[in-house]
Amino acid sequence: QVQLVESGGGLVQAGGSLRLSCAASGSIFSITAMYWYRQAPGKQRELVATITSSGIAVYADSVKGRFTISRDNAKKTMYLQMNSLNPEDTAIYYCNTNLNLRLGYWGQGTQVTVSS
Repeated sequence: QVQLVESGGGLVQAGGSLRLSCAASGSIFSITAMYWYRQAPGKQRELVATITSSGIAVYADSVKGRFTISRDNAKKTMYLQMNSLNPEDTAIYYCNTNLNLRLGYWGQGTQVTVSS
């Protein structure tokens, strides 16, 4: 298990921005891919963005062009910059690693609420 702590969520108006952070513990952060997921009420958890250990990013179509995933290996922290937010982005946002996904481990996430 890799311990991960999400932060940065909150309430924002449509069109606004938020920056989420995911702080990791342990020594494997720099060599593992990282992921942002989200789960809206009544919906399945979905993959939002992926970043490889070398910094290559992949996005879901629903957020491409609006969200930017990044990582700072020295700080063992991953970020999700969210711009042009809309109510459909309202969800609990989770970060995770391949190891934690295989183990079925999820943290508590951070709540993002976008008002109309």
